[in-house]
Amino acid sequence: MSESFRTTPSDQPWSSSSTPGNGYQSAFGEKPSNDEEAGEAGKVVLAGILGGLLSAVGYLIYRRLPDEQRERLHSQVRTMVQERITDLRRNFNV
Repeated sequence: MSESFRTTPSDQPWSSSSTPGNGYQSAFGEKPSNDEEAGEAGKVVLAGILGGLLSAVGYLIYRRLPDEQRERLHSQVRTMVQERITDLRRNFNV
């Protein structure tokens, strides 16, 4: 657009906001910008990578446990799962 059609003085910017719009947008209900979406996606990827690393470390530690400790872990997990299933059945009357 040429300066001759400009309605504001040339020393003022075209838009006062960092993300110019059409003048009819409000702060409520606006979609997140691409930068915000990219930031959220980055957080999700980081959480996935950290989760994968933690599970790999846990598996390596588990593999090095003696057989007696593994069996104790198995029995504790079985007991915990059975209790949880019982709680769910009681809550949902199944």
